[in-house]
Amino acid sequence: MNAPRELDWTTANQHLLVAEFARLRARLGEGDTAEADQQCQAAGQCLPAPAAIDTLVALFELSDFERDLLLLAAGAEMDARLAALCAEVAGLPQRPWPTFGLALAALPDPHWSALTPVAPLRRWRLMEVDESAGLTAGRLRLDERVLHFIAGLNYLDHRLAALLETVPPAALMAAAHRQLAERIAAQLGDQAGRLPVVMLTGDDADGQQDVADTVAQTLGVSLFRLRAADIPTAPHEQASLLSLWQREAALLGAALLVTHTDEAAATVGRFLDQIDGLVIVAGAVAPSIDGDRLHFVADKPEAPGQRALWQAALGEAADALSATLDGLASQYRLSARRIAASVRQLDTIDPAQAAAALHRRCRGDGNALSDMAQAIDVRANWDDLILPEAQRRALQQLAVHARHRITVHHDWGFAGKSARGLGIATLFSGDSGTGKTLAAEVLAGELGLALYRIDLSAVISKYIGETEKNLRKVFDAAEDIGALLLFDEADALFGKRSEVKDSHDRYANIEVSYLLQRMEAYRGLAILTTNHKSALDTAFSRRLRFVVHFPYPDAVQRDAIWRSIFPAATPLGDIDYAKLARLNATGGSIRNIALSAAFLAAEAGTPVSMAHLLRAAHLEAAKREKSPTDAETRGWV
Repeated sequence: MNAPRELDWTTANQHLLVAEFARLRARLGEGDTAEADQQCQAAGQCLPAPAAIDTLVALFELSDFERDLLLLAAGAEMDARLAALCAEVAGLPQRPWPTFGLALAALPDPHWSALTPVAPLRRWRLMEVDESAGLTAGRLRLDERVLHFIAGLNYLDHRLAALLETVPPAALMAAAHRQLAERIAAQLGDQAGRLPVVMLTGDDADGQQDVADTVAQTLGVSLFRLRAADIPTAPHEQASLLSLWQREAALLGAALLVTHTDEAAATVGRFLDQIDGLVIVAGAVAPSIDGDRLHFVADKPEAPGQRALWQAALGEAADALSATLDGLASQYRLSARRIAASVRQLDTIDPAQAAAALHRRCRGDGNALSDMAQAIDVRANWDDLILPEAQRRALQQLAVHARHRITVHHDWGFAGKSARGLGIATLFSGDSGTGKTLAAEVLAGELGLALYRIDLSAVISKYIGETEKNLRKVFDAAEDIGALLLFDEADALFGKRSEVKDSHDRYANIEVSYLLQRMEAYRGLAILTTNHKSALDTAFSRRLRFVVHFPYPDAVQRDAIWRSIFPAATPLGDIDYAKLARLNATGGSIRNIALSAAFLAAEAGTPVSMAHLLRAAHLEAAKREKSPTDAETRGWV
């Protein structure tokens, strides 16, 4: 007898099916059963790996009779003669398909339990029965996905394709996340029996996907992602999804990653309690489940990890941008995927242009902050800021702290001493118009940060717990883009914590306490401005890194402000800056006067004159119901 000829698996699998269908035809009276059995055995020996039908038998623990039921139903679809024989044996020419009654009569080792709803064929939706004609007389039909699998085609069920998506492999991954994935895979490899659900929590959604994908690769399975929002809530629909997925997990050798938001955590918990196999759940918080679980945290890397990711993503270009990397690493907390995408989009090798482009991409569009904050277009620089030398040095020192955080906190080990107080919470105090907002704009420009003024009306809520929730959204979104947060005129939110007299006082104090905690932990730069420093709680003041008082400008500073207030293109007449400096006004008021005078001059068609400025000064003072004194404006015209 000749040795079996070597065939590729697909061809050999098809040959085996031909032989199996011939064996079933012999069982129905057409051909010799012994010879057909020998042909099946010979075809099986040519397979380089188990046949698809035998893989099904092993995966779902099917009996020989259940195996033959699958082949009989498959043969009715793929072998016209076998379908015709089913009709002939049943004596029903108009029904060329198999029935359970036919199978019980013609196949070896039959058992009634094969088609019970809890048996593998129907439990895993391998086979369907048309019960309208009765269990024994109803048509047996293979699920289309199973029919194609037996034929040698393995693909994701089309009913799940709209719900599931593959997780792209990580092009760049934080070292801490890779180590976490290895630890998870090792723990799962030591498990016996049903695997526990793996819970991944933290603020790095992309990193959690990378960890999950690495775990799946290590364990030799593919990974599909299901959004919790797509899990049906109706019990029968959820049961259908569960059975389809668990069948796919077996056929494809796959694991499931479920990503969820806080709002969907309850739905996720109910779903997970019913599912078997490798399941990884990722979200900011862990849903509640009854079964066993392994819980791990995957946050965005801290500054040293961020720097390592930038260096890895930039490759050889990292040396040319070494001066930029510390700023990128300390100002932004990005996922590895976000960093890799930013570098891929880089279209210049000039260090200065590349640094500016990377900062723009890291800042993003700020959509997450747009509901509660106003983006401020940063244009001011140090030349626009007229302050006493002490205040100017304090602001410059603040910029130094922001630039060198990664060196001091991490390279020099201060962060290892304590995780508290690493943020740069700052208070600017002083009267309106003294330059507090302008100073924040200058710092944002100096550090390359996005600047957002917080809309307190959108943050403060009369409903218990809502203010803390809104503050959390603000700080979390700001952490992602490294934003400079400006709580302008924040007295209403940051006032002294009151003595508790009723439940409203108690919850108001909770709001302030939560703010203190977030301010202390915020990794970016947060600036609070107030007109009344004395109203600030001492516990709050203790958590501030810098407190800068913006004094009312004296005559020398007012002279400098007047000289810098007009753009170069503005036509000016005979302007006496020394006389203008006698006007007791803040920088903000001086700007308003200069702008109003410019409109008056434009209307008159003349350069800006002292007469225009005098009229504008009176208009500005009228807003405060107080006119300039004669001593302040003597000699202007």
